[in-house]
Amino acid sequence: MTTTTDGNVSKFDSKITFYVTLCWILAALGGLMFGYDIGISGGVTGMDGFLLKFFPTVYERKRVAYEDNYCKYDDQKLQLFTSSLYIAALVSSFVASKVCEKLGRKPTIFLASIFFLIGAGLSSGAVHISMLIFGRIFLGFGVGFGNEAVPLFLSEIAPVEYRGAVNILFQLFVTIGILIANLVNYATEKVHPWGWRLSLGLAGVPAMGLFIGSLIIPETPTSLVEHNKEEKGRKTLKKIRGVENVDPEFEQIKLACETARMVKNPFRNLMKRWSVPPLVIGVCLQMFQQFTGINAIMFYAPILFQTVGFKNDGSLLSAIITGLVNVFSTLISIYAVDKIGRRLLLLNACVIMLISQAAIGGVLMANLTATNSLPKGLAWVVVVLVCVYVCAFAWSWGPLGWLIPSETFPLETRTAGFACAVSANMFFTFVIAQAFLSMMCHMRAGIFFFFAAWIIIMGFFVLFFLPETKGVPIDEMSERVWKKHPVWKKFMDTGSDDHDRAKKTMEEMS
Repeated sequence: MTTTTDGNVSKFDSKITFYVTLCWILAALGGLMFGYDIGISGGVTGMDGFLLKFFPTVYERKRVAYEDNYCKYDDQKLQLFTSSLYIAALVSSFVASKVCEKLGRKPTIFLASIFFLIGAGLSSGAVHISMLIFGRIFLGFGVGFGNEAVPLFLSEIAPVEYRGAVNILFQLFVTIGILIANLVNYATEKVHPWGWRLSLGLAGVPAMGLFIGSLIIPETPTSLVEHNKEEKGRKTLKKIRGVENVDPEFEQIKLACETARMVKNPFRNLMKRWSVPPLVIGVCLQMFQQFTGINAIMFYAPILFQTVGFKNDGSLLSAIITGLVNVFSTLISIYAVDKIGRRLLLLNACVIMLISQAAIGGVLMANLTATNSLPKGLAWVVVVLVCVYVCAFAWSWGPLGWLIPSETFPLETRTAGFACAVSANMFFTFVIAQAFLSMMCHMRAGIFFFFAAWIIIMGFFVLFFLPETKGVPIDEMSERVWKKHPVWKKFMDTGSDDHDRAKKTMEEMS
């Protein structure tokens, strides 16, 4: 028997081979592309050449001697440049769910890379605003497909004892993408008047990496068995585990797939009582991830630092500093997530993020008016506080917002449920991206207290509603997590549902 139990952690025989490590990295390039898209827009929207070509009104407002610090970038079309990507990702994530289910994880990642390449070409070659927005929409299609398939791919090929760390590779690459985007913007800001084209066009580099990677990675054993390719699924499982005897794990995959086949409509089954716990957790975690305020800060970090008194290159340099903090803090999560668990990381971060957001709001409220700049010392205090905030987010809500929804849905609703989680992320990202500059104009420093209030709500949600999933095999969540949770167990007593009938039938067959 090759399966063992260590405390609460079930283990199957496996080795970490060069091949499977390469597969993890190649798939995680989808995160690199997503991160680059997040990071590049804030720097580009502060470049004079870009504003002159597409947003001349904003450019003139930016150059006025006594501009309003909080309102100089308040322009709905400028915000649409950033946010259009996310509304496209929201819609495409549901299409990606069906593609993932019908064709598999690998083809979905391949299609994501194609959308990314088209979007990068259109954005960098844009000659008018409609072409620019159209390019962002194609990038959004890529984000929708990539963010649906990559976390599922990583969760399904990872050994259970390393699933958290492997899945967080996606978020690590997101942070690396943001950092690279900030470095690119820092360099291209000095290239007039077409530096912005270079920034947007270089998105094609990680897109090409993802394209090549999608041709090399295998389909996941779970997806192969789902599509009645059992022998190929067994061979793939042996290859990615690096061992010959994979029978216990393969039997568990087969059982999950047989159960899933008996559920004919995954989206309809998301409305059943037994689907409520993972659906609520998945959607709420993605919503809360955005209402931490992180993307407001990462999208507009260069603009935020300009607002508090840094010049354009200084603001981009400050954004690079926060990008470095983001990357190295995500490494903490990779180390800690499968050791100390998901809940503790999230609760710890809530405390740190609450203090830093409130402190940023306090400094700005007391010292930054509509027309002055912060003293140099206080401006650096804001940078440090932003770094503390980013650090806490990067080891918690950033990676775990993607990890937990990807591991908690049963196979029969996994692609549909994760599509809902991804679309929730994109919807609230769109809301924040479209509204942030206007909110900053009207709420001023109060915007940071707005996000701080949400962090309090998030902390209570984790405390009372989020179960610990560390070390639980992905296909045993129902029995070992939901049915034992004091709040959610009442939703699992539904013997008449398709889900339970399928379970019972499979138990009788085995």
